Amino acid sequence: MSGNTEWRLRARPRGEVTRADFEVLSAARPVPGAGEALVRNIYLFVPPSMRLWMDEKESYLPPQPLGEVMAGITLGVVEASNHPSLPVGTYVNCMGGCQQWHVAPAERLQPVTPHAGVPLAAYRTVLDVQGLTAYCGLTEICQPRAGETLVVTAAAGSVGSLVCQIGKKLGLRVVGVAGGREKCDWLLEACGVDAVIDYKAGGVGERLDQACPDGIDMLFENVGGPVMDLVLDRVNRRARIALCGLVSSYNGGGTQRTSALMQLVNKSARMEGFLLTDHYGRYAEVTRKLEEWILDGGIRYQIDILDGLDQLPEAMGRVFHGRNRGAQLLRLSQEERT
Repeated sequence: MSGNTEWRLRARPRGEVTRADFEVLSAARPVPGAGEALVRNIYLFVPPSMRLWMDEKESYLPPQPLGEVMAGITLGVVEASNHPSLPVGTYVNCMGGCQQWHVAPAERLQPVTPHAGVPLAAYRTVLDVQGLTAYCGLTEICQPRAGETLVVTAAAGSVGSLVCQIGKKLGLRVVGVAGGREKCDWLLEACGVDAVIDYKAGGVGERLDQACPDGIDMLFENVGGPVMDLVLDRVNRRARIALCGLVSSYNGGGTQRTSALMQLVNKSARMEGFLLTDHYGRYAEVTRKLEEWILDGGIRYQIDILDGLDQLPEAMGRVFHGRNRGAQLLRLSQEERT
């Protein structure tokens, strides 16, 4: 890795992302300036929202500029440093982009101190953005009360599965919606949900009636589309909906039925979107709590790792078609410090 392989966005994708949307260049390894550090990227996290960044329309981030290195959420290790707070060998979380190496000022690098009993990759997923999203979305937006019923879509995903398990710890009846028997079995056996609904098997409305005999008090929504409509049809008065994402719309499809949305009015329900950046003030508290739960076996999670930047289009396809198991990462280099 004497040079730097860079994936640059060449064109705005039409529908799903393909290899043709990128230009791959070989560049010189960057050199850190004053107050900066050189980071070797180890893991690149591939969330569904990465697709939104590629659109010309602004999302929660400015549009990805064409011709520049594609933005990316990374975990890496400092290999050269001109700042005393970041000695060589420090693991760091950062926005290191879809490339092997990058340089950043110290204030943009978040040092990571991994516990020996937790895989390093967890510190860019369950013990980082995914964990904070799940915990704060559920506790602050849904405002759960023991004994209530919570429905989680994309329940076997990296965020959804954490929401399910945190919900159980808070005394909720948890119903997970996922695609495929394998994912549903994992939710029951590993995550301890009360009921699962395989949306691929059909009959979602009838299954919701069976799993939620007292109605639905909370929805943690990750997907949108027809399943969300069926859940909204069954919400209780003063229900709370945490709108984490609408993955079904990210490639240009997906709509909501207005009669289902009208349930927000009919039931005096509340739907609220949120971003993890709204909750960074709780980062240390939440990640510490989740790490304790992982170490005592109280939280289970999955991380799906593919090797190499060349797998970026495949990784994005896996995320949108449900072929991944948990958080989707690309491994760009080995974890060992030099």
